[in-house]
Amino acid sequence: MLAALAAGVKGSKWFSLIDKVYAERTLGLAWEKVRINAGACGVDGITVARFGKDSPTRLLAVKEPLQRNRYQPRPVKRVWIPKPGSAEKRPLGIPTVTDRVVQAAVRMVIEPIFEREFAPASYGFRPGRSCRDALRRVDELLNSGHLHVVDIDIQGYFDAIPHERLMAAVAEHVADGRVLALLEAFLKAGVMEDMESHEAESGTPQGGVISPLPANIYLNALDWLLARSGLQAVRYADDIVVLCRDAASARAALEEVRGWLEAAGLKLHEGKSRVVDMGQPGHHFDYLGYRFWRGRGGGRRRRHRRPSSRRRGCGWRRCRSVR
Repeated sequence: MLAALAAGVKGSKWFSLIDKVYAERTLGLAWEKVRINAGACGVDGITVARFGKDSPTRLLAVKEPLQRNRYQPRPVKRVWIPKPGSAEKRPLGIPTVTDRVVQAAVRMVIEPIFEREFAPASYGFRPGRSCRDALRRVDELLNSGHLHVVDIDIQGYFDAIPHERLMAAVAEHVADGRVLALLEAFLKAGVMEDMESHEAESGTPQGGVISPLPANIYLNALDWLLARSGLQAVRYADDIVVLCRDAASARAALEEVRGWLEAAGLKLHEGKSRVVDMGQPGHHFDYLGYRFWRGRGGGRRRRHRRPSSRRRGCGWRRCRSVR
C-alpha cells in the first residue's frame, strides 16, 4: 500500500481494501494493538484478558463475517468522565474488544490513504505527530508576531458529525463498498447507557479506536480552507487555534470558520470561542492543557516552559492550566 501511495493511485481512489482488513496478519497486528492498550470491556462483558486466552479462535471467528460482509458491530458502552478544566463531563464510548480489533484493522488499512491528504496544521492522533508538536508550533507563531489568537470551540463536535457528509468525504478516496459499509456500521452502531440502547444519528463516539480518523477526515477541508486563506492554524482533533498578525484578520478568520462550520452541519460554541489580543498585558488563552501568556524578565519559574527562541527580557511562556 505504501509503495502504491508513493507511485500514485489512479483517480486517487482505492477499490479493493476489504481483503486487507480481514487478512490474518492485519487482524493479528490489530489484536496486538488492542492488547497493549488494554482498557475496559464493552457491552458484551468480554475483557481483553479473556479475549487473549483464546485469541486465535476469536480472530478466525471475526474473519469469516468480514469476508462475507456480515460483520455487525455492537453498541458502545457509554460512560461519563471529567472534562479537563471544567466542571462538565464528557461522554466516552467503549466498544467491545472484538469491535476494537476490527476498528484497528480498518484504521491500519485506510489511515495511510488519508495521511497524505491531511493538511500540515493537523496534529491530533496522527503517526509521528504529537501534542508537543502542536504546542511547539503555537510557540513559534506567537514568537513570530502572530499575537491575535482565535480560540475556536466546536460545540459537541464528536457527537455532531453528520454521517452522510462524513461518509461522502471518506468515499472521495475509498471506493471499496464493503469497507465503506463497515465504517458506516460502526458509526451507526449506537450507544448503550443504563441498560438501554440508543441509535446514533450523527457523530463518532469518543473512545473508539477508529473515531479520531474520521474526525480528522471531516475537518481536513477546514484545515485546507484556512491554509488557502493564508491563515496560520493549529488543530489537534477538535481543538483549534488560528494565530494572526492583526485584529482584523483574526475577526475575519473567526467569521470564516463560523461559516464553514454552519455549511458542514456543525456549530461554533459562541460562549467558548473568542479572539484574544496577546499583545495586551494579562491576556491569555488555554490550549491542550497549557496556558499561554506573555512573561516578563529572564528568571526561571517552576512549571513555566519557554520556547527555544525568545527575546531577552520578555517572551512567551506556557504552564499547565489550572484544573
